[in-house]
Amino acid sequence: MRRRTIALDDLDGLVEAPTPAVTSAPVTEYDFELPRGYVDHEGVVHRHGRMRLATARDELRPQIDIRVKENPGYLSVVLLSQVITMLGTLSEVHVGVVEQMYATDIAFLQDFYRRINSEGHTRAGVSCPSCGTAFEVDLAGGRLGE
Repeated sequence: MRRRTIALDDLDGLVEAPTPAVTSAPVTEYDFELPRGYVDHEGVVHRHGRMRLATARDELRPQIDIRVKENPGYLSVVLLSQVITMLGTLSEVHVGVVEQMYATDIAFLQDFYRRINSEGHTRAGVSCPSCGTAFEVDLAGGRLGE
């Protein structure tokens, strides 16, 4: 069996665009508000943004990034830069933008990413020890970022 080696930039050519078959599109992007906000080189604070659901390709692509191979902690920076589709008035969200974010905002975005991509898998059924009433709780916390 022969293996083919491809460059990071060549991944786009391997995927064909699917034809939409569903008439009502599911929600694939979610708005967020950063706790501190990204401060650009002009001093403008960008807090409102949008993140799309991750694809398998989004999860795999950072694995071949040389920066991630040299420092596995860099994976979340690369991954977040791929799924954040909008941040304030910035024309593009790239790795350099994510690198310059405050640690608080990175932690928030990692939690937000996990929550929108787990689609309810952080919920658990419990019952009140006093009255026995059954209800669900979100094990990830009450608000995003907690």
